[in-house]
Amino acid sequence: MLLFFRYNWQVREEWYRWCEDVPEDELLRVRTGGVGGILHTLFHIVDVEWSWVRVLQGKDDFQENFDEYRSLERVRQLETAFRPEVEQFLASWDESMEQRLFHDRRADGSEATYRWGEVMRHIIAHEIHHIGQLSVWSREIGKKPVSANFIGKGL
Repeated sequence: MLLFFRYNWQVREEWYRWCEDVPEDELLRVRTGGVGGILHTLFHIVDVEWSWVRVLQGKDDFQENFDEYRSLERVRQLETAFRPEVEQFLASWDESMEQRLFHDRRADGSEATYRWGEVMRHIIAHEIHHIGQLSVWSREIGKKPVSANFIGKGL
């Protein structure tokens, strides 16, 4: 599990570096698909990862507002603030946690039940999905996307 989180973090950092050479208006431009634009998507990835880990631990989940993070520097600061909690949770992961149940109370009052391992794999897949969107958008602005290839990442 940790290996794929490390993969996602490495690719995410490469996207941050990729963003350094893109004008801010392009990073903020609302695009078709996803949650908005390039920077909003990176913000969303960080926020969702942290939120799921928090709720699995029985902690409060509160949604950050993208309007407060409308720069690459601010999104990186958010990641710096959130990552240690995610890393600590992953460091404590063991096989017994795989089958633990999480009861998700939805806004409409209904409840869904998931296994912790399923949620963790969802977090991984969620980021990979959005990285694919970033790749499409990068091509739309004429810039080569970050490689999503697992091979060659040194993991």
